[in-house]
Amino acid sequence: MRIHFIGVGKMGLPMAAHLRAAGHRLTVQDVDGQRVALAQAQGLQAAGEAGIGDAQAVFSSLPHDGALLAVARLVAAQGRREMTYVDTSTVSPQASAEAAALLEAAGVQHLRCTVSGNNKMAEAAQLTMMASGPRAAYDRMLPLLSTFGPNRFYLGEGEQARLMKLVVNLMIAQTSAMLSEALTLGRKGGLDWQDMWQVLGASAVASPILKAKGVQLAQRDFTPTFTVEQMLKDIGLILEAGAASAVPLPQTALTQQLMRSAVAQGDGLQDYAAIIKTAERSAGLAPLPQGKP
Repeated sequence: MRIHFIGVGKMGLPMAAHLRAAGHRLTVQDVDGQRVALAQAQGLQAAGEAGIGDAQAVFSSLPHDGALLAVARLVAAQGRREMTYVDTSTVSPQASAEAAALLEAAGVQHLRCTVSGNNKMAEAAQLTMMASGPRAAYDRMLPLLSTFGPNRFYLGEGEQARLMKLVVNLMIAQTSAMLSEALTLGRKGGLDWQDMWQVLGASAVASPILKAKGVQLAQRDFTPTFTVEQMLKDIGLILEAGAASAVPLPQTALTQQLMRSAVAQGDGLQDYAAIIKTAERSAGLAPLPQGKP
């Protein structure tokens, strides 16, 4: 299949590479020239906007609502009728619905296919896919989606995939807030940092994300898989979705404040789990060194 992939960032590039490895004819596009060069270094062909008109399917991985709407307009203007546009971004259901209307008017089917997982999971083809949109488009794209990971869920004809991604990210954000309070309590009371991670990893609260984070955070390594600033953007979308459905989200609102504190303290580009350090500072704890504290 002829595929054009727009947005070859940390998530988009490995997904594009998996499609190419599956034998599809692939071109890529990105507003960041360095990302295009990196894609070319991995053997992918850059085509710019010209790749849209030649494609049978367009995929995208984009940073926000505005980017999705801009790309949707391009695809609607330049894409073929009956083309499928698959977007994997975390955006608002409202912007997604607006994009779908633009595309439908142009005869393009819009498959919303959000992903759960970080860039390392994308590279390992271990993402979870949450799809919604026309069922026929999902069935047609399923062999392509299968290259991204083993778990795929079709959730409905509309914006269900967008909302499901926000539900998942709400729980991820809240897990980091829970860890920040729990680990700070333990440290202030005299527990060893690595001892806490060993016990948590073997306890009833040992979720997959806690275990995955524990490998890195036990060493006080806050190298980002997803930054504080990126999580703040998603929390904003979550709170907007709550307001739209008249669902109070008080804990999420408090977590937003923790994330904002982390940005104010200079940790905005670190992993979102850096709010642990924010909680420690508020308790008067000195920073621990990276490595084996």
